[in-house]
Amino acid sequence: MSILSKPVDVAGSLAFGMVGGAISTSEKVTFTTAMGLPDTVQRRLAGRPVVKDGQTLAADVQLMLKLAKIAGPAVESLPVEKGRVALLRQAILAGGEEPIGKVQTVWADECRARLYTPTSAIDSDEPGPLLVFFHGGGFIYGDLDSHDAPVRFLSEQSGVRVLSVEYRLAPEHPFPAAYGDALRAFAWAYEHAAALGVDQRRIAVGGDSAGGNLAAGVALAARSACAFQLLVYPVTEAVGASTASRATFGEGFYLTTTFMELATLHYVERGEDPKDHRIAPLYADVPEDVARAFVATAGFDPLRDEGEAYARKLAKAGVEVESWRYSDQIHGFLNTLLVPSSRLAVADIAVALRKALA
Repeated sequence: MSILSKPVDVAGSLAFGMVGGAISTSEKVTFTTAMGLPDTVQRRLAGRPVVKDGQTLAADVQLMLKLAKIAGPAVESLPVEKGRVALLRQAILAGGEEPIGKVQTVWADECRARLYTPTSAIDSDEPGPLLVFFHGGGFIYGDLDSHDAPVRFLSEQSGVRVLSVEYRLAPEHPFPAAYGDALRAFAWAYEHAAALGVDQRRIAVGGDSAGGNLAAGVALAARSACAFQLLVYPVTEAVGASTASRATFGEGFYLTTTFMELATLHYVERGEDPKDHRIAPLYADVPEDVARAFVATAGFDPLRDEGEAYARKLAKAGVEVESWRYSDQIHGFLNTLLVPSSRLAVADIAVALRKALA
């Protein structure tokens, strides 16, 4: 019996499966029009350039943040269930619709997942590489739908199959539920490589934000079984983190101090060690056979410093690391593919993925 379902049309149903209603045509038109304006017009609408820490925020990102203030309350100000709906709506609106060769549903151990096959691999009989991907959302938000657009884009642009995994969320399932799900999903993909049409020697792990945290944890545990790790603005610290970037960019740049505190409160229960490497990989002992890494950070992101600190830790342990700071971007740029400067950054990450698993 095949482990894969028939291909499914994901994009056609996302906006209409949400509590709170579909995204309106006017919302789509307003956002896409604003993001398609010439740079000079965007700059006039966005206002004076935002310069912090020697970096200038991209005009299109600044305009997006301005529009977001008008659109509605911050996700973290809502009850968790409503916050999940709000984040999904934001992701669908900013991500747009991306082409992909084929999407199939699958259960990776006990986790719901989707296998994305790029157009270039549809007619190939040769086993290819695979990225096992974990979505962001502070361990309390996010799902397969919230990250459908960026996963499609990464897969199609890189030519790499992507298995996007939906793990259990807090507060219903606090630590270590998500961590355990991530380990089991990667092990399942490794064991079922042939059925997935995948070369077992080229299975990578990746994720953004909280998903980057899980991906780092999987890479540490899987060691040589993992070929590559793609970490996009990963959470590498948890309780009580006091980096300069958290202090400088904790308000006004999408990811807020309040959001991070809420995520920690729900995910890490009292009595857990905040320096447990399964929570905070920055405190892990790094084995010498851990997979090489690409670490992407954003200049205006509270998580910037801890992501870059983790890249340095890996390098110090002898791991081959490439680290890039997209200095004009904010946390969450992976999801904002309709923002031209963000799309360029994600395209660059797709190139890194393709090169790593070629």
